[in-house]
Amino acid sequence: NLVPVWMFQTGVADGITSMPLVVDGVIFLTTAWDNVFAIDASSGAELWHYRRRLPATSELSYCCGPNNRGDSIWNDLVYLATLDAHLVALDARTGRVRWDVELGKSSDNLNAKQPPLVVGNRLFIGIAGGDSASRGFIDAYDAASGTRLWRFYTVPGNPKDGFEHPE
Repeated sequence: NLVPVWMFQTGVADGITSMPLVVDGVIFLTTAWDNVFAIDASSGAELWHYRRRLPATSELSYCCGPNNRGDSIWNDLVYLATLDAHLVALDARTGRVRWDVELGKSSDNLNAKQPPLVVGNRLFIGIAGGDSASRGFIDAYDAASGTRLWRFYTVPGNPKDGFEHPE
C-alpha cells in the first residue's frame, strides 16, 4: 500500500549514481556535474543547493560520464570530491563552502568522483584518472580544516626507484 508522498526534481542532466545520505531528517544527495542538494525528508522541500563551478568540459578529464558517486558527512560538514580534482567541505545547514582544497590539477588528467572515507577526524581519498596518463595517490586530510596530512603515491615516480614514503 505504498504511495508517493512527494517527489524531488534536481533539474540536473545526466542522472544520479550516488546513494543519498540521511542525517537528522535531511537528505543529502549528489548528482552529475558536482551538485549537492539538501532536502527536507518529510516534505521534499529543497533546503539548499550547491553547484560546483567547473572549468569548461574541454579542460576536464574523466571517464564514464560526469557522475558524482556521493558525499560524506562528519559533524556539521558535508564533503564532496569534484571533477576538477578538489575536495570541498560544505556547511550542512547552509550549503556554504567552509573550505576547498585542490587534490591535483585537472590539466594533469586528475579528477575525483567518490565520497571521501571519514575515519575519526580524518578524510581519506584517492584520485581518479588512471584511464589517461596520470599518477595515482591516496591523501589524508584533517576533516575540520582541510589540511593535507599526507600523500601516498600508488604508482612510483620512477618504477626503478620503487615507492616514495608518504609526504
